[in-house]
Amino acid sequence: MKKELMADPNFSWIYIIIFLAIPLARIIPRLLAKRGIGKKFIQPQPQNEFQSGFAENRFNVQERPKMESSKPQTKNELVLGVLNRGSKTFESIQKNTGLDTQELDSVLEDLEKNGLLKVVHKQGLFGPKTELYPTGKPM
Repeated sequence: MKKELMADPNFSWIYIIIFLAIPLARIIPRLLAKRGIGKKFIQPQPQNEFQSGFAENRFNVQERPKMESSKPQTKNELVLGVLNRGSKTFESIQKNTGLDTQELDSVLEDLEKNGLLKVVHKQGLFGPKTELYPTGKPM
């Protein structure tokens, strides 16, 4: 009699679960979501479900004051914002602000005159280059 080396046929279903069920568990919700079926099962929780009126009355809840708009009001503020985000060269500042060459030049001169901008001349690989840094001085 010759014995064959095979996996026990009674436990072959385990391989099916491991190699098919896991990928299907990821694919089926995507298919349901595409068809809109999954939306019926997932319902958004209301915001105040776990809050009680007791907690609101016990603590003095104050409204936050409205912040001023974060958009720059002047060209100087616009350029300083770009400088603070990491632009160092004239070209990158011009690209990020959209100002023309003369406007940007006058704004940078004004910022340097007021002490809000520091100009550093360096020797680069392709010749001298100029880098601009904000000083951190408040306007």
